[in-house]
This record gives sequence, C-alpha cells and structure tokens, in this order.
Amino acid sequence: MKKLIFTSLIFGLNFITINAQSYIGHRIDNYSGVHGIILNPSSVVDSRMKTDINILSISAFGGSDYFAIDLSSLKDSEEGFDFEDSMEKNPKEDNQFFLNVDILGPSFMFNLAPIHSLGVTTRVRTFLNLNNINGNLYESLSEDFDSGDNFDFNMENFTGTVHAWGEIGVTYGRILMQKDVHFLKGGVTLKYLAGAGGVFANTPSLMGNYNGTNEILTTMGSLNYGLATDFDTDDIEFKNTTSGFGGDLGFTYEYRNSTAPDSLSKKDNKYKFKLGLSITDIGSISYNDSEVTNYDLNNSVETGNFEDQTIEEFLDENYNGTEQIVNSKINLPTALHFLADYEIRKRIYLSLNGSLSLINEDKKQANRIINTISITPRFETKIFSFYLPMGIRQYDGFSAGAGFRLGPVTIGSASAITTLLSDSSKTADVYIGLKVPIYQ
Repeated sequence: MKKLIFTSLIFGLNFITINAQSYIGHRIDNYSGVHGIILNPSSVVDSRMKTDINILSISAFGGSDYFAIDLSSLKDSEEGFDFEDSMEKNPKEDNQFFLNVDILGPSFMFNLAPIHSLGVTTRVRTFLNLNNINGNLYESLSEDFDSGDNFDFNMENFTGTVHAWGEIGVTYGRILMQKDVHFLKGGVTLKYLAGAGGVFANTPSLMGNYNGTNEILTTMGSLNYGLATDFDTDDIEFKNTTSGFGGDLGFTYEYRNSTAPDSLSKKDNKYKFKLGLSITDIGSISYNDSEVTNYDLNNSVETGNFEDQTIEEFLDENYNGTEQIVNSKINLPTALHFLADYEIRKRIYLSLNGSLSLINEDKKQANRIINTISITPRFETKIFSFYLPMGIRQYDGFSAGAGFRLGPVTIGSASAITTLLSDSSKTADVYIGLKVPIYQ
C-alpha cells in the first residue's frame, strides 16, 4: 500500500485534465444559500433563503504549469481525443501540480430570529499539492527514463502533500449593525474534522544529472517521505479517522440604497454595493504514529530496471533509508477571500472577488489553494441566475467560464470557455449541485 501511495504522489498527476477553489461563480450568488457559507459564513444571516437544503454538490479544480492541454481541436477530431498528442510539456525547475475535490453533502441553513441564523454543513474534501518539483526529473520518472536524453537538475524546497478529510461545520451568523444606509453582519463556522490520512514528502535541496547514454542517475541530497495512517490514494476510507478542529470567519458590509423603503422584505436585495472578507480553513489535523522515512540520495545508480520497480522499491534498493514513527500534523488550506459586489441595475450585478492562499508553497505537510482573482457579471433572480466568471489564475493566466442556477440545480465551470477555446489550457474546473431551496 505504501508503494502505491508513493507512486501516486510522484506519477498520479497525468490524469488531471479537469480542474482549488470550489463552486466558483455560484458562491457569490445571493441565492447560493449553503454554498455561500463555505466562502463566507456571514452569508448565513439576512439571506434571500428562508431555508436551503443541499442534497449533494461536487466541485473539482486542478491542473499544472508542467503541461498544457489543447481541447480546441476536439470538435474537429474524427479519431477521438488523444491526451499525449494534445499535451504540450513545459518542464521547469519548480513546476506545480494541484487538485481539489470538494463534495458538499447533506447540509442546511435556516433563520433562528430576524438577526440570527444557523447553518450545518457536511463535506468530504481531498487536496493534492506538488510544489517546486523539477520538470525534467518528473518527465524522466514518468517515462521510466526511456528518453535517453542527458540533463542536469536542481530542485529547491520541494514539498508534496495529499490529504483527505471529512468535516461537519456549524455556522452562526448575526446582524451586527443596521443604521440608515449602513449594514454589517458577521459569521463564524466551527468545524469538527475527521482525517482519513495523507502522504507527504519534501526535500530542502536535491541536485544531480542523468546520463541517458549510460542510463546513470546521479543525485545529491535527501528526501523525507511520510505516511499518515494506513492511507491509500486508490481507495480512500473513513473507517479509522483522526479527529481535529477548524473554523472559518467572515464579515459582510452593505451600502444600501437610500431610496429603498423600510418595508422592503427579506426576499429583496437592498444594497447598492457590498464588501465581504473572510478567512477559511483555519486549523490542522494531527496524526499519531506516522511512518516517516529519510532517504540519503547521495549516490549514482543505474536506471535500466526502473520500469519494473515501484518508486519505493527503487529507493530502497539504491539508497539508505532511516524510518521513524512520529506524530505528524497536516495543515488545512487556509485562505483569505474578498468580495466587492455592485448592483448595476435591478437583477444585474458585477463582482470582483479573489482567493489568496495563506499557506506558503514551501510549507511542509500542508495543502494550499492557488491564488485567483475574478470579475463576474451575473444576472440574478429568485429562480434563475447566470454568471460569467473571468479571472487570472496563478500558474495559468486568464480563464473564463459560465454557470447557471435553475431552481434546485446548479451547473458551472469558471474555465469552460478558455478550456475549450485555448490551445494551452493549464487549469480547469467543474461543479454540479442539487438542493431544495425555500425562498423568503
């Protein structure tokens, strides 16, 4: 099992063609209900929803700056899509790989009183981050050193973390100020975390070269590899979980229309513009009795039999490793989110929102989101909303997508347009949700 995990950590990224933000575009909708809570817990109070019950929603976001995929010619292909032929590789000394899968299970929110509201969310989440991995080395490893090319490599501050956990969150929101045109509300989510385990690796410095003619790999440095619980990326289970605690905190300010009558009901938006600020995924999960192996990589080894071995077999056969049983901790992908939303005219809005990681890419045993800033025009009514998120993504550049909400169904992607039209798409995302909305 440990062999499968290490192989997945180093090689298991070739499948990422869909795309670690969740539900991009939909979360800023005033009728997003429960989905708004996971971005900013203050959205639970003074909502356009009397009650919102999520049945099941799934969001996936991932990619890499190592490769770019050309899907623009898919419609013209008569023989189907070929991943290898459509992939353009871009090896660097510090390539990045990332994947986030977020499953929002049965969840609900409701009003306790005019100024108090409560929400309960259940989620299952999986994050993968490979930070600062040398692209030439990765390419040779993934191709079993078959290319025969000579190359030198230098890899600084490589970190890799795969982590899966479940969470139950309880959100409380309260109106803090309501005076003239000024309105302020706040919210907090406390989370019980159930860690399913993870795998992590890091090296402060690894350098060397590969002689393709003689099939000799020379390396200088060390590698730390750890396994939290009996974790298998091919079969993630939540039987023997580890407990932890986390939380989110958020505030929303609204500048309201001075012409809006006081009798305007809760079913109507009252603001001309609003500002939101939140911090999500504060916390970590600790794992007792984690297996951590330190490999001394100062050696020159033959790679001729590499394709017949797992990564761990190759390491154990060619390098000295020292194993320890320790208590480990994996940090959640703590992030800062901001939102500025402006009402252009009735039912038409324009928002500026961003998500910024508060976890450095060289931090060990931690997951992180990639930084994104988006501008999203949207048409919004009680039953139907349509949005066109356009933004800048770290490691990729410009992205554009579309999404809609029609009653209980939500479908969207913040990168669908650029993924289908671009010949070098590095990230992609998609989400779908089903709920029972009860409007004010």
